[in-house]
Amino acid sequence: QVQLVESGGGLVQPGGSLRLSCAASRSIDSMSAMGWYRQAPGKQREQVALILNNDATKYVDSVKGRFTISRENAKNELYLQMNSLKPEDTAVYYCLGVWDGVHYWGKGTLVTVSS
Repeated sequence: QVQLVESGGGLVQPGGSLRLSCAASRSIDSMSAMGWYRQAPGKQREQVALILNNDATKYVDSVKGRFTISRENAKNELYLQMNSLKPEDTAVYYCLGVWDGVHYWGKGTLVTVSS
């Protein structure tokens, strides 16, 4: 079993920045993929950013150029740097990790973008 714990969410004004972190209880050296998803009120969960073990990345079009996914293997942590935040980025953000074909999810962290 792998535990994923997100942190870094909060209230930020439009145009501001936040950095989300996801701490994993298992070495991320061996992960197949890790990513960030989000779910806004009344909407389906959507993939925001993904990073593969070879460090290839993928972003949903709405965040390209504003969000950056990265990882620090030594700390077993995944990050999402979010810049130029917009009200439509408001959502609960979830961390996903895949090890040995099994998907693990964190419990989420709330990001609210509002003036």
